[in-house]
Amino acid sequence: MQTKETYGLVLYNRNYREDDKLVKLFTETDGKYMFFVRHASKSKLAAVLQPLTIAKFILKLNDEGLSFIEDYKEVETFKAINADLFKLSYASYVTALADAALSDHVADAPLFAFLQKTLSLMEEGLDYAILTNIFEIQILERFGVRLNFHECIFCHRVGLPFDFSHRYSGLLCPEHYHKDNHRSHLDPNMLYLVDRFQAIHFDDLRTISIKPEMKQKLRLFIDDLYQTYVGLHLKSKQFIDDLGTWGDIMT
Repeated sequence: MQTKETYGLVLYNRNYREDDKLVKLFTETDGKYMFFVRHASKSKLAAVLQPLTIAKFILKLNDEGLSFIEDYKEVETFKAINADLFKLSYASYVTALADAALSDHVADAPLFAFLQKTLSLMEEGLDYAILTNIFEIQILERFGVRLNFHECIFCHRVGLPFDFSHRYSGLLCPEHYHKDNHRSHLDPNMLYLVDRFQAIHFDDLRTISIKPEMKQKLRLFIDDLYQTYVGLHLKSKQFIDDLGTWGDIMT
């Protein structure tokens, strides 16, 4: 085993035997590891075992089996997210998405920073649905999906009313619509936003205002991308979809 001090995010925990837990952390320096916590309810670690908790951990990492948490400090708990069912649902989804995109024991500090920043902005009160869209678009490459939403795949012109072609896995400008009789017939303004999402800086988010109907178009298109190119079905995503039918009642 090797001892490391690193920031980590609790992805999930589950009961193991009577009072023990298995806790999965996404660490900044070493990627994802599964940790064994004995007598979890009585442990000094009890306060940091809940999902969506970030802390600086002292860890004993084991590449061949379970690892162990020695101690922690500098805890961040995202109180506003945990107090709001909608924020919590979207935060849980982006966390599950990061988990699915990364193999165990593979370091990915940029992804850790991206996830941490996304959660921090949700906590701050920025639009959690748009933050989720941006996260989904930018993390596609982690699943081996590279799509160019900036230019026509044939003439490489930019700034036109584009449409998306599944046949060519890219954009078509008006002069090349005829290349795919089954093109998607999407709102060009929605595709413009997707292009911005691929490289947007978080500071720019404070100036973006997107209408509900455009949010719905983004949601449907990104769902289609994940269905077609990733084939990922997460329970946390299904929960978000169900919020559309019963979430308003709870609100």
